[in-house]
Amino acid sequence: MPDWLLYTGSRHPHDGIDRLPPPPPWRAFDGEPVLRTPEGGSGNEHQATTYRPSDDAVQQVNAALYLRRPLLVTGPPGTGKSTLAYAVAHELGLGPVLHWPITSRTTLRDGLYQYDPLTRLYAAGREGAPSEEDIGRYIRLGPLGTALLPYGRPRVLLIDEIDKSDIDLPNDLLTIFEKGEYEIAELTRRADPSAEVMTADGPSPSPHPPPSRGRAPLDWPGARVTVTAGTVRCNAFPLVVMTSNGEREFPPAFLRRCVTVELRQPAGEAELAAIVREHLGPLADQSDDLVRRFFERSSAGTLATDQLLNAVYLCRHADAEDRRSLADRIMPYLSGPIDDD
Repeated sequence: MPDWLLYTGSRHPHDGIDRLPPPPPWRAFDGEPVLRTPEGGSGNEHQATTYRPSDDAVQQVNAALYLRRPLLVTGPPGTGKSTLAYAVAHELGLGPVLHWPITSRTTLRDGLYQYDPLTRLYAAGREGAPSEEDIGRYIRLGPLGTALLPYGRPRVLLIDEIDKSDIDLPNDLLTIFEKGEYEIAELTRRADPSAEVMTADGPSPSPHPPPSRGRAPLDWPGARVTVTAGTVRCNAFPLVVMTSNGEREFPPAFLRRCVTVELRQPAGEAELAAIVREHLGPLADQSDDLVRRFFERSSAGTLATDQLLNAVYLCRHADAEDRRSLADRIMPYLSGPIDDD
């Protein structure tokens, strides 16, 4: 294994991230005060510990870490594009993955922060409410906004299915990725633009928080951080993993600022059988016929590896006379049959 690799794909946690050299001068950030990375697992430990990355994926993850650039991961469904983020966070001890799922209605503001003026208005109208209430109780940073806090170690941010976004979102992200900072407008307009705000790691704000045995939810560890002068600026640039199913093309300006990797389906039955064993252990015994059937059918249409995992699990527990027929029903094509042309 080359010595320069921090993430090795070994699936065993280690402190390799401590060997990360200083960033290139054009990617250096100085946000303060430096925060400690939240403790805990990646958030999807089974997937993280069973994922088998390709050599190309390992190399490109490390390139993104060294260069402080986003990683654009493409490939067909079921190849582990999203799981790669959890695998990196697990092995390098980078805390819970911040997950930002994208839809056609998603905007940059959704990922940065949310401000709840209605709840604030309700609180101000209650009898005995202070005249200058804590505005931070009504601001919650989103996954992107939290990832850009000045952590001493990079957080892992998963921007899932970015190809489903509005056409402007990739270009909007470029500015944030280049600057490594953003402003919270509701704070910059105040005489005192500093406040303790919620993060994506903490509980969602609520006008009627549930009982917490004498401890308010807003006091939970990691629930709130101080934002000074209304600006959030990163210290260690996060590892941003953006996934795409190839449903659209991205502008050249976006692509040249990303490290890219394309994941592929397993190349043969042996590789796929190994993946099944990693996920199901002894339940994968006597599944060679289903693995073979998966490959037979994959030549005529798009299938995903998790469909095979479901079929193996079900056929192991179901008392079916025709395993092949049952497996076919669990593994429908994700796209139409491939045309002979």
